Amino acid sequence: MTDEKPGGPTAARRASVAMLPGDLGLTWRPLSTADVDALYELIVTMEVADEQPYRTSHAEVEEIFEGDWKDIPADTVAGFDADGVLRAYACLEARPGDETTQRVFVMGGVHPLSRGAGVGRALVAWMTRRAKDILEASDKDVPGRIAAYLEDTSPSHWHLYEAAGYQANRFYSNLRRDLREPVRHPELDGGLRIVPWSEELDDAVRLAHNDAFRDHWGSEPATPESWAQGRSMFAPGWSFVALDDSAGTPDVAAYLLSGRYEQDWPVAGYSSGYIETLGVRRQYRGRKLAVALLGAAMEAYKASGMEYAELDVDTDNPSGAFGLYSTLGFTKAQGSRMYSIEIERVGVPLA
Repeated sequence: MTDEKPGGPTAARRASVAMLPGDLGLTWRPLSTADVDALYELIVTMEVADEQPYRTSHAEVEEIFEGDWKDIPADTVAGFDADGVLRAYACLEARPGDETTQRVFVMGGVHPLSRGAGVGRALVAWMTRRAKDILEASDKDVPGRIAAYLEDTSPSHWHLYEAAGYQANRFYSNLRRDLREPVRHPELDGGLRIVPWSEELDDAVRLAHNDAFRDHWGSEPATPESWAQGRSMFAPGWSFVALDDSAGTPDVAAYLLSGRYEQDWPVAGYSSGYIETLGVRRQYRGRKLAVALLGAAMEAYKASGMEYAELDVDTDNPSGAFGLYSTLGFTKAQGSRMYSIEIERVGVPLA
């Protein structure tokens, strides 16, 4: 027998499970890596039932458990029916490196056969309470945010979160562009050039990303650990970096990282390259780097036989990205929104 420290993983696990009602026909416990296959099956079943415009891959489910900053026993929960089948889940993530706003991201879902009994409401309540516990324990003197991302086509999901006190505070557009249309390749000035992404450049790209997104709402610095996590769909051959050679030593001025989501293509009805992140450091804006990077990426997509380029953009992006993409032939295909509870300051008791 081992001693259990007050507030340690076992104590947190028991407290988390105890917060869920026991009269919903499910038995609760935290998730573990042994549940990856069952969780993948549950998530895809929900996506099919909800007619979502995407499909989660097995590798993306594996990533839920990756990251040494995560407290899986305390911050996940799974509901099993009498036959031991996974019917519901929820998980939270408080990412390292947050400086101006302490964020806790929540996600979960319920199998179609287990809906209508209050399981969804119980999970949202559990995630919200657990997220508030995390924010109460923070030693940072900053605002807090509990956030969930939901599709525009899922009003029933919105209502669950609205009933728990969340509000739709940010809206995103999924844009796509037909790659049969000509691609622009502007000339770059002053020692600027586009090169393929490489491992050797990756940390410099991370630092450029943190700089480029300092003025973007909701963005927080990426640590080396969080930057490297969640790359199962990363497409290195479709990713590019803009370098500035004018000072003698190459400096990252901008970058574009791409993803390859093959599991989405049958659902969408076409193949595509996905622009994960496009960032231009502020002192380099207005020098056609975004257009040049997009041109390089779209040519790479076309060379791989892709039919479309896709991306998601914040409709209030301060860099004017939405307008830029429109001028390059991107049009809206889908939409999503961020529901959140905004908290004035973390580290204090929350109702």
